Amino acid sequence: MVIGNLGKDCIVNTVNGKNVINFSVANTEKFKDSTGAQREKTTWVECAYWTDRTGLAPYLKKGQQVYAEGTPEVRTYQTNDGKSGASLSLRVQNVQLLGARGEGVNTQQPERGAYANSNGNNYNSQSSNAVHHDDINEPSDDLPF
Repeated sequence: MVIGNLGKDCIVNTVNGKNVINFSVANTEKFKDSTGAQREKTTWVECAYWTDRTGLAPYLKKGQQVYAEGTPEVRTYQTNDGKSGASLSLRVQNVQLLGARGEGVNTQQPERGAYANSNGNNYNSQSSNAVHHDDINEPSDDLPF
């Protein structure tokens, strides 16, 4: 699972007659080092979403925040100067649009919480049948704890 912002617009390719949406996600971890200074570490994850439903592609734009889950794969390699390197990729099974980094990054977004999985099913986590906490009329002194 990875949550982060897209580093660039996605690319839709066809490989052996199948559609794949490729995008890269930057996951940034904020932490304090041993001296107490605030630090950030960004890990880039290359994602491949194999799906017949490419309607999500126009919304996968640079800066878009997404949640993606799937099968991870780490590849190690040797650099030209003899050092070892590694890259992280994810074969995406489910992807959910979470929001945009800045205002106006993507003006034509689907509803917040739009969700798609590799079976081609689209969902919306904000269903109109959902009960909101403002709609519950219980006395506050009748709490079970």
